[in-house]
Amino acid sequence: MANVEEIQCGSMLFRQEELQEMSGVNVGGGYVEVMCGCTSHRYGDAIAKLRVFPNGNLEITCECTPGCDEGLSLSLLLSISVSPVCFSCFSDAFGKMGFDLCACYIVDKLTPAAFEKHSGRETAKKWKNNVWVINGGEKVPLSKTVLLKYYNEALKKCKRSTKSQGTKVFHRDEFVGCIECGKERRFRLRSRDECLLHHNAMVDPNWKCSDFSYDKITCEAEEERGSRKVYRGCTRSPTCKGCTSCVCFGCELCRFPDCTCQMCVDFTSNVKA
Repeated sequence: MANVEEIQCGSMLFRQEELQEMSGVNVGGGYVEVMCGCTSHRYGDAIAKLRVFPNGNLEITCECTPGCDEGLSLSLLLSISVSPVCFSCFSDAFGKMGFDLCACYIVDKLTPAAFEKHSGRETAKKWKNNVWVINGGEKVPLSKTVLLKYYNEALKKCKRSTKSQGTKVFHRDEFVGCIECGKERRFRLRSRDECLLHHNAMVDPNWKCSDFSYDKITCEAEEERGSRKVYRGCTRSPTCKGCTSCVCFGCELCRFPDCTCQMCVDFTSNVKA
């Protein structure tokens, strides 16, 4: 049960009475941390720590076993300078090759959906109901607590922002490297079909020039000059390195419900929520 003085002196994200019955509460200057878990009928309870931030971000550090490497402290928070190539796509691609990024210690803090999957939960993609906290001595789903308050607010703002910009979201050009020659090939992302081609290339660890769908191309073809690559189609600035006008972290144009990569899974589950 949370310490009353700690809640009063710590973050103002939640009222005292909203947290005092929860187990494992730790209030920092800009976040609230609580003990959480997810139950698998086969593996039992996976225990973790959930951090709630005022911008809506949710971070989980897994503690299911003493040696679990999930949730090591590289930052998962996305910034506008980060390439839209998603870490989860790399994780999925490496997994197909038999590598475990967790074992290589290149693991970020987990999203609730990723923690749900990691726990071995049989009915996945319902993390709001499957991930729980201890409140008043009982397991209570996140959906029935105040902990999703800022997450839901951020989600609503994102949906309103997308609607205000119209249904068309702009995506800048991206590059994918060939596994055989190492040359990077440009992908235009102006339509859903083009986004799908790029997405499939990104999650394919064996993608090569001959797989390029826009035109027949071989490894012998010259790569674009570096001076040309800086022009990626941003409507705000021709040589933009990434801004809110051209970098998208998930929309109906570039996320696919039948894809199993974590970014697509998270986006699909959030839209349905």
